[in-house]
Amino acid sequence: MNEIPPADHESEAEPELESGWLPIREVARQTGVNAVTLRAWERRYGLIVPHRTPKGHRLYSDYHVLRVMNILTWLNRGVSVSQVKHLIDSRQPDASVPGNDWDALRRTLVTHIGELAERRVDDVFNQAMSLYPPRTLCQQLLLPLLAELECRWQGQFGGQMERVFFYSWLRSKLGARIYHNNRQLSGAPVLLVNHSDLALEPHLWLTAWLVSSNDCAVEVFDWPLPVGELALASDLLEPRAVLLYSSKALNISLLPKLLANITCPALLAGSAVRIHYNELNVAPTRIEGLALAEGPLGAQTALQELGLI
Repeated sequence: MNEIPPADHESEAEPELESGWLPIREVARQTGVNAVTLRAWERRYGLIVPHRTPKGHRLYSDYHVLRVMNILTWLNRGVSVSQVKHLIDSRQPDASVPGNDWDALRRTLVTHIGELAERRVDDVFNQAMSLYPPRTLCQQLLLPLLAELECRWQGQFGGQMERVFFYSWLRSKLGARIYHNNRQLSGAPVLLVNHSDLALEPHLWLTAWLVSSNDCAVEVFDWPLPVGELALASDLLEPRAVLLYSSKALNISLLPKLLANITCPALLAGSAVRIHYNELNVAPTRIEGLALAEGPLGAQTALQELGLI
């Protein structure tokens, strides 16, 4: 029987499924890897080769789902997507993890940021986003990139220029993704509030992007709200959770008053959690019911463990 050539796009009509086969949207739901990335893994690297219906629809088995999870395991160890197929197919033991190209990708972005080359930054990020799930991309590329840039900008002439350029680009890029996702979603959002006076807080936007990637609507307030107005925003938006993000020290004594009339679960995330670790975790200053997370990855995990996303 002749093979049906791969199609880059599939119609939105549901294929007729034989027992045991899954459509691409169901595999995306089960694994957290979106359909665009699954197609890119197939087309560029042959990582996942689904069955095709006569009309060209991709169908997946439980084996394919397990293989996707195996791929994610290697990606989360820092292995680049181009190296994963060899590792899986050769059943290479875990102790033999080869080098990866995350460092090269990060250096490329640093160079383009230094040149204020927005289009080149965008192209590199778009390509990476088509190959890696948001959490992997955040863990392996964006968080290390932000840490390197912060060191680079300390006392360097032009550092503030680069910072404003990159943070503005990042907020626009992730904001557009979040806006698009919100248009496709229903249900109560997570309300994220920048609770420090740090303009264009990049980790807040990474957190919002990760939450949005869990098919959860997101509302982002990129500036602190005074006592009373946070409760008003909560009354109007009726969020499933309120997440305050701060990378700076806080006046912890004001938090109970700020959260007093918030009826949904509340989280505090960011470096402020580490800065105020003792105050937040030891009575009598511990705030009852306030969940804590140090960064974007931890915030996403905390919301998942609470059953909120």
